[in-house]
Amino acid sequence: MFSVVIPTFNNEATLVEMLAALVPASAEGVVREVIVVDGGSSDLTETIAEAAGCRWMKAVGQRGARLATGAAAAKRGEWLLFLEPDMVLDPDWFRDVGKFVERVERIGQGDCRAACFRPVNEDIGLRARIAELGGWMRARVLAIAHPRQGLLLSRRFYETLQGHDRASPLADAEIVRRIGRRRMTHLPVRAVRRHVPEAGARRSVLRGWLAMALFFLRVPGAVIGRVVGPSAH
Repeated sequence: MFSVVIPTFNNEATLVEMLAALVPASAEGVVREVIVVDGGSSDLTETIAEAAGCRWMKAVGQRGARLATGAAAAKRGEWLLFLEPDMVLDPDWFRDVGKFVERVERIGQGDCRAACFRPVNEDIGLRARIAELGGWMRARVLAIAHPRQGLLLSRRFYETLQGHDRASPLADAEIVRRIGRRRMTHLPVRAVRRHVPEAGARRSVLRGWLAMALFFLRVPGAVIGRVVGPSAH
């Protein structure tokens, strides 16, 4: 049913647990293939992905290039599921997702409906809860889901939307904006973010905020990419 696409860059610390959450769905035949598209990792990301039986690919440039490359390579699933390498889904996630797919297919909306998950930050404290609330409001009110909410949609719908912009560092946000609030279903499945301290994290956050500000101003994705540079995540 699903082809899973995961864009990576130096994610050895979280990828094992993330992939483990896909095993039950794979055993049930729900997940038909897992495609990992890497942006130039220098750690053990490739070793972990190949040991888990994933299909390994490389794509240079922005996040959009990795996402579009994975989608183009996916052949076994009628539905595409885009996930982040540092998010861990609830154990029974595929049952809720399966019910959603069955429902929209039954009423003939499989080519015009998408779904995402409920992002949860594993950090403790008020700051983490505020971040969760902010993400929820951004997704519900502004129709901009965070990449860590994942994205599920049929291949037909993805092609209708013309896929991810390869030149954009905010390809996730752009495709969700094209989907729109009315065609997006927020599933109750939790997507828990595994926090790993990174060198240069503050600089990365500032680049992210700059990119988002330009996105709100309707600056084209290719221009944003030139301003903030290649996206690593």
